Amino acid sequence: MERLILSKLLNWTNFPYRKPLILKGVRQVGKTWILKAFGRRYYENTAYFNFV
Repeated sequence: MERLILSKLLNWTNFPYRKPLILKGVRQVGKTWILKAFGRRYYENTAYFNFV
């Protein structure tokens, strides 16, 4: 399933002056899932930090 947020994440990736990515939002809407899927698809190595 292609999500709209993926195109925004790709824009962030291609921006030359990007800042670290911090994704915030309400519970159980797929934040973790989309970031892990994005990392698997477009990067060789990723790190996941849960600050709860």
